[in-house]
Amino acid sequence: MKDGGLLLEVRNLCVAYGKVEALHEVSIRVRAGEIVTVIGPNGAGKTTLLCAIMGLLRSRGQVVFGGEPQRDLEVEHLVYRGLGLVPEKRELFGAMTVADNLLLGAFQRYRRGRRDHAETMKDVFRRFPRLEERRSQLAGTLSGGERQMLAMGRALMARPRLLMLDEPSLGLAPMVVREIFHIIADLRKSGVAILLVEQNARAALQVADYGYVVETGSVILEGTGSELAGDPRVIESYLGLSRSRAGTASAPRDSPPNE
Repeated sequence: MKDGGLLLEVRNLCVAYGKVEALHEVSIRVRAGEIVTVIGPNGAGKTTLLCAIMGLLRSRGQVVFGGEPQRDLEVEHLVYRGLGLVPEKRELFGAMTVADNLLLGAFQRYRRGRRDHAETMKDVFRRFPRLEERRSQLAGTLSGGERQMLAMGRALMARPRLLMLDEPSLGLAPMVVREIFHIIADLRKSGVAILLVEQNARAALQVADYGYVVETGSVILEGTGSELAGDPRVIESYLGLSRSRAGTASAPRDSPPNE
């Protein structure tokens, strides 16, 4: 891992839906300025992990963010402290404009006396020029890629220290996926840590500093992005490559994924 300070530590996290345990003793760590990815099959518990960290699901275990244990805190408080989540379904307000959706992302900062939303929006538009072009357009009329950019931009309006992304490439064309992952890599350069849940394992491991493989609610493998990309079990289960081709699967850390 990088030498940045520990930003998020999840210790022995368990989540159950009734009698069915969806997460069992999951432990992960994210350092400041680092991209950490969680990969695994559908139903492995990846989204459940993010929701539990965000306080949207009841859990056992411990979540420590910024050195402070998170217990029974309101989601709004976590957002203000610098924890952000972009959900898989994006959850935009389709009948509102792009600009108004972005402003909602800054609501907690504004509510607590921070009047820096105009400056933050300029930074979001710099990262997502297409959003500036469509700032007066209704969010419901955007393309899939634009909706993902808007969801990420809205989360960035809260100035997070850690941004959690749930399946950002879902349903997007390969060209748009490459653009999204370029933006993710660029966010790391600006100091924002990323916790990335992604089924596109190849793309995720190319940008990740560290990664975890989750299956049936448990972490079964962990290592640097390059270590996991070269692990035969990951290659055969998630990369769709033979072992002989594994050496050619990886790309430079900040280069676009090869779709």
